[in-house]
Amino acid sequence: MVISVAMDSREGDPREWIEKANPTYVTLIDRFHRVAGLYHMVNVPQAVWIDEGGRIVRPTESAGAYEGFRKMDRTTLQVPEEVAKITADSKETYMNAVRDWVLHGESSQYAFDDAQRRAHLGLPTEEIAAAHVAFTLGQYLIQTGKAEDGGRLVQEAVRLHPESWTFWRQQAGLSDRKLASQPDFWQRVDALGDKKYYAAVDMKGMPQ
Repeated sequence: MVISVAMDSREGDPREWIEKANPTYVTLIDRFHRVAGLYHMVNVPQAVWIDEGGRIVRPTESAGAYEGFRKMDRTTLQVPEEVAKITADSKETYMNAVRDWVLHGESSQYAFDDAQRRAHLGLPTEEIAAAHVAFTLGQYLIQTGKAEDGGRLVQEAVRLHPESWTFWRQQAGLSDRKLASQPDFWQRVDALGDKKYYAAVDMKGMPQ
């Protein structure tokens, strides 16, 4: 069963896009980022595999995403052909892994054993836990008419947990398509230097 969760907190966003897409799977909007807090998610798209017994099979990881967009020509918006191929292959590799797990369960080559699960499980620090508290309270204040106070708390959440792009994106500049792809986004991406935007996925066939 696929459950898709949008990490968006702005009023009206992204409901219209979900309704236009008319997905056949469950789609939720998590304005308070509860799922991000529970499963240590910091970006989209990320995924966590959970079996029918409620056990995490693969902890949170990038869901087949590849940061080919960093090699895009920002004037023409064109991505080199070889980079576009890596991006497409990454998505296909990850989806095929999900299909294999659905068919074969714990015997799938992509299902982690107990030791692997523990090794890949990200646990929050005190700062990250405090960041989620600040973000939740900030969103509550914003949605109850106290936008200025709430905005300051969201900024504090970003300060405490700078790895969370989902936190940062809630106050980022938006394009006409409501994407956080304005100059402030590129400035933040460029500041990464050699660091990755999407963490590498420990899976055969995925780019490292």
